[in-house]
Amino acid sequence: MVTPLSWLARRVSFGWGSLRVAATATVVTSVLIIVTGGVVRVTGSGLGCPTWPSCTGEGLAPTPEMGIHGAIEFGNRLLTVVLCVAVGALIIVARCQREPDRAVLRAAWLQFWIIVLNALVGGVTVLARLSPYVVAAHLIAAMLLLTAAVYTFELVERLDRSTATATADPALAVRARWLVAATAVLVVIGTAVTGSGVHAGDSSDVHRMPFDWTTMVIIHAVAAVVTFAVAVSSLLIARRSGADSVASRASVFIALLLAQGFVGVLQSVGVAAEALVVVHMLGAALIWAGALRVLFATDPGLGGSRAAFHASVAETSRI
Repeated sequence: MVTPLSWLARRVSFGWGSLRVAATATVVTSVLIIVTGGVVRVTGSGLGCPTWPSCTGEGLAPTPEMGIHGAIEFGNRLLTVVLCVAVGALIIVARCQREPDRAVLRAAWLQFWIIVLNALVGGVTVLARLSPYVVAAHLIAAMLLLTAAVYTFELVERLDRSTATATADPALAVRARWLVAATAVLVVIGTAVTGSGVHAGDSSDVHRMPFDWTTMVIIHAVAAVVTFAVAVSSLLIARRSGADSVASRASVFIALLLAQGFVGVLQSVGVAAEALVVVHMLGAALIWAGALRVLFATDPGLGGSRAAFHASVAETSRI
């Protein structure tokens, strides 16, 4: 059966460079959607558009009377459109490769369906009047999208025969899984810190999670220390085993985590706490992506694709 994509693939062909640009664009826009979500929260614009999917009962766009809050919330929604365009472009470019890689194409479509999920959760967030639990779920859905974007980018990188990043060291692979698990726990606890604090919706009529904020901050800090310890141990093992790519990515992760911790300390003592919410959201996205990059660097069979085979062969030839 001829589909629009198969019809286009017979007439247009893109190179690996275009695919890499498209994959990079989806990672960047996935991070931006998380950051702009922080802007919406810190400015108290979560209900700037009081309905969903339209901004008002009469149209998609906000009215001038809705002010800056309506514009900010609508801008966040528009970024979802940009994200859809980026993912759509990735799907087209992946399908129109001279030798399309099925793993890359499946990962690109996965991003599309996660965007649909994220949009639905966003709608529930508005309809639930910024329930902190739903707000937390919205962030986790955005992190899920970032996961798919980073995974796709890794697959695309491995399509280049000169890019060999994976190592088959079982001990290092286990430690990388611990790092991802610890980082995931850190992010989830972070949503509880926010949900129980003053930025769960930035409005006095928005309910908070029934947790003691100070206690949650301490638990969050302990989780960060555990994550740091796992990252350092991953770095040391990677260096001992000669896994340069893993060591490099682990070093970047540690630097990001330390920077994120510094921002968190400033927030906890009240230094520009509101403005730093956006910075902290950016940091959360980057450390999550960083943890995934460490994990993917330890897996030569990532996705079971032709790209993974190339990386595995290249790594083996170096031993």
